[in-house]
Amino acid sequence: MQPIHRPVHFRLLPPLLVTLFALTACGGGSNTGGLSAIAEIPQVTTGAGAAANPLVGAASSGVKAATTVRADALPTDAVFAPSSFWYQPIPAAVALNPNSQNYVSEFLRQKATYYQTVGLNTWSYASPVYIPAAATTKAPVAFWDCQHKGYVPAGLADAWAAVPVPAYAQAASGSDSEMTIYQPTSDALWEFWQAKSNGTQWSACWGGKMANVSTSSGIWPLPFGATATGLPFIGGQITAEELQRGEIRHVIGIALVDAEQSGIVSWPANRSDGQNPASMPNRIPEGTRFRLDPSVNVDALPIHPVGRIIARAAQKYGFVVWDRAGALTLRMQNPKSYTAMGLPEPYAALFNGTPTYAILNNIPWDRLQFLPKDYGKP
Repeated sequence: MQPIHRPVHFRLLPPLLVTLFALTACGGGSNTGGLSAIAEIPQVTTGAGAAANPLVGAASSGVKAATTVRADALPTDAVFAPSSFWYQPIPAAVALNPNSQNYVSEFLRQKATYYQTVGLNTWSYASPVYIPAAATTKAPVAFWDCQHKGYVPAGLADAWAAVPVPAYAQAASGSDSEMTIYQPTSDALWEFWQAKSNGTQWSACWGGKMANVSTSSGIWPLPFGATATGLPFIGGQITAEELQRGEIRHVIGIALVDAEQSGIVSWPANRSDGQNPASMPNRIPEGTRFRLDPSVNVDALPIHPVGRIIARAAQKYGFVVWDRAGALTLRMQNPKSYTAMGLPEPYAALFNGTPTYAILNNIPWDRLQFLPKDYGKP
């Protein structure tokens, strides 16, 4: 089955008012980060000091094998197998892509051309993540043919035959309407693209089911999953609790605007929605890994505290290109993960009045370092 391609979402808005989009398609360093930044970030809690994120505590009832767990561990630190690329720091001394500097120039060109920023997606074009209890009723999620294929893709009906969607679940805002269901008790993960409910049943246009999540590589089997590359939302999104802790312990997914043609892909991506009809040079393939130069003194940068945490993770774990979009964007875990359960929206306190398009201002994007094609491939 060929990868599914979807149109990129563009809106022509003034740069200071821009709503940043992260398209979904088809369906470390010497700086160690650490907890020094946690005092800069307000702690968002609900009730009697309980963490707002439904992921917190979710893994305690899961099926993962016993391992040494840090006292401040979060489930998003280890959704997949410990060997998954998502959790591997990039060595300080590592061979770079021979075309690294040209890719840096291309990244800067896109940043200058598309709104002069790298933004954060929250309510739209970022997936909510719901953690159903073991007793949650399972029901089929229907396939709806939004792309007019004229058939039900092989394997999708079986994958969605019994899904524990909580009664309170809501899909993301925006035309992509993403949604993630992660159930540690059954060691299963479901992703949906263009998900919708008629009040009695959910349906979706694309996505998939991943069994045995805790021992998986963290890559959807071809051609499933809701991003363009087969990389799960839950692996590369940033959560409020990670920001509260002051450290992100995984690779961060990033969307570009102009990506290399879909036939040129770098592992861990297993497909792409890239387009380069004019064969422009130095277009970055989807799946490419890159990082912020670990010699950059992040503590000395005049950046937002949230931006500093992201910059440290960008040095230690780096980014992976997982989609195309209308602007250069990262995905936060969608606030509906919280508000659908009646919990407070956590990012307002974390961002403290700074717009999402300005959180990463003053990160030295000219100090990026691109890794070789298929970096880390087993």
